[in-house]
Amino acid sequence: MKAIAFAGWSGAGKTTLIERLIPALRAKGLTVSTIKHAHHDVDLDTPGKDSWRHRQAGAGEVLVATGKRWALLHESDGPEVPLADLLARLSPVDLVLIEGFKGSPWPKIEVYRAANGKPAIYPSDPDVVAIAADVPLPAAGRPVADLDDADAVADLVRRFAKQV
Repeated sequence: MKAIAFAGWSGAGKTTLIERLIPALRAKGLTVSTIKHAHHDVDLDTPGKDSWRHRQAGAGEVLVATGKRWALLHESDGPEVPLADLLARLSPVDLVLIEGFKGSPWPKIEVYRAANGKPAIYPSDPDVVAIAADVPLPAAGRPVADLDDADAVADLVRRFAKQV
């Protein structure tokens, strides 16, 4: 299994790009999973439902299962789980696309949108191996693909994804 992260400022288009990359990579015969980092508490459960009540009662893990999907909710009082540990919990696939984890030492494709008005990440992050941008970046010192060209970005993903 290989993985690559996508980093960029809020509003740069990371989610939209990943949303377009998944079918492009699947069309090449690859299986794909994702990991999404959130900077705030996310509750995937519905207050008042049985699984939520189990968690409120103190269960460390609650697994919710239906005929179409299942989800494991794991409560943690400690520090954030390292990316490598999260990757190890996934079922095997060809590629994992990671959104966020900007500070992790994992190969990243920066999603850069000039109109965002934010500085590029790549000059100060040696883990940025390539860039998907809406403007040319001739001095970037690493491959740059057009942000709107999912096939070109998919080629960068296949080239730079790291074995887990």
